[in-house]
Amino acid sequence: MNFKQRKQSLIDLHHFLARFFDDGALDDREAQKFKALDLLIKRAKQDNPWFTEEFVLESMRSWKNALTEEKVEDWLRGYHFPDHPSITLGIVSAGNIPLVGLHDLISGFITGQQLLIKRSSKDKNLLPVFAQLLLKNDKQQKIAFTEDRLYDFDAVIATGSNNTSRYFEYYFRSYPSLIRHNRNSVAVLSGEETAGQLEGLADDIMRYFGLGCRNVSKLFVPKGFDFDPLFKAVLKYQYLIDHHQYVSNYEYNKAVYLMSDVQLLENGLLLLKEDKHLSSPIACLNYQYYDHKDDLEQELKSQKDNIQCIVGDQTKFNLADVDFGDTQDPELWNYADNINTLDFLDSIIKNNYHEETQL
Repeated sequence: MNFKQRKQSLIDLHHFLARFFDDGALDDREAQKFKALDLLIKRAKQDNPWFTEEFVLESMRSWKNALTEEKVEDWLRGYHFPDHPSITLGIVSAGNIPLVGLHDLISGFITGQQLLIKRSSKDKNLLPVFAQLLLKNDKQQKIAFTEDRLYDFDAVIATGSNNTSRYFEYYFRSYPSLIRHNRNSVAVLSGEETAGQLEGLADDIMRYFGLGCRNVSKLFVPKGFDFDPLFKAVLKYQYLIDHHQYVSNYEYNKAVYLMSDVQLLENGLLLLKEDKHLSSPIACLNYQYYDHKDDLEQELKSQKDNIQCIVGDQTKFNLADVDFGDTQDPELWNYADNINTLDFLDSIIKNNYHEETQL
């Protein structure tokens, strides 16, 4: 496929997902594909208990909305990638939430490169299906998956924790690389939020069990903030307490905090703790009081390299960059770690082409 055909393949994936969620009539071939995909969605929870059917479908809906023709064209405006592969791109994919590695796969696919993906053991089966849907019957561009170390690649994108990112930086030191580390998202609140905004914030906190870098793990609130409306809003996720691993984390963290004489706020679903750290354990949410908005802005600026999203009312907080409820529905141009993946790949491809022409 050339660049134009690859763009169309992304748009076709949107149409495929739109039909998957539509109850309309299907031909036999498409019905078989949807049945097979439905089986993989149900199997995902067997491979990873955090990948519930609801949250896998939630991720797929988000991708359906991101891959419309208009959004694909907006994302790729100003780029033109070669028709034939010039490099092999290695990708070390995370597995914290369903299809979290799909953006890197799509970015590598649209540039036309050969892809070698070390898939996470926590997300083994979903990404290969989407790779097949994108490639269709293209025999030239290849997307290969492995669970072993990466070999025979020219550049790499790797996502991991702060500890693994240091390993990645050493291991991939001889290659052009884009290395990502831990990030967290925060919410800035005024105490004047509407019920609708708090409902959206509940999604930002609870969706995917709070395991994503775009999930809100900390609140910045004014002194005297009333947490009761927020506790009420998150109760729409009350059913998560029936999830074995979630409730185990809730009970364990509660016991640890109480034995350490930590003051907690809770509603039987979520533990709130006053804490300056950005990251919070599963079933927990940190909060921190602020006195003045200027002080809050300085605090956020000082931690910008560790923050993925700042959720809040953008008419009240200058640094808020995501509306309530939107953290888990990023657009194609909302890059992890705020590093433009396409620019990274474009520069490598151009440098490689320049070196070949010099030879």
